[in-house]
Formats: sequence, structure tokens, C-alpha cells
Amino acid sequence: MDMTTHDMATLFAQLGLDNSPSSIEAFIASHKLAAQLSLAEASFWTNAQASFLRENWKQDADWCEVIDQLNVLLRH
Repeated sequence: MDMTTHDMATLFAQLGLDNSPSSIEAFIASHKLAAQLSLAEASFWTNAQASFLRENWKQDADWCEVIDQLNVLLRH
């Protein structure tokens, strides 16, 4: 059984990004998505990161909720 906490810090760590609160805030402030672009299609992801986001969202996996949260934050 996976006991991982699926929060924003853990998602950033899973994506290989700095997951400190200030780094997450800076990432969100400096990366924005156009309305017609899906989260996984953004040019700032590596292929592995985009694949992780796409597959976990499509499968409605445990990561889905926090991926949705990141999607919303990158559109504001």
C-alpha cells in the first residue's frame, strides 16, 4: 500500500524539482499556462515530467488531485 502524502511538495519532489515552499511559489509565479494548453503540454516540462503528469491524471491516480491543483495555480 502506498502511504505517500500526495501534496504539492511531494509532487514537486516526484517531478525532480526543488520542493521547498519558496521554490514552489517561485515556480508557480514564473510559469503560466495558456487557456488552450493542457498542463502536460507545457514547454517547461521534460518528457519524463510531462509523461508522469499526463499518465497520472488520465488514470485518475492518487496524484490526480494535486496535479489538478497545480493546473489551476498555473492558470492564475
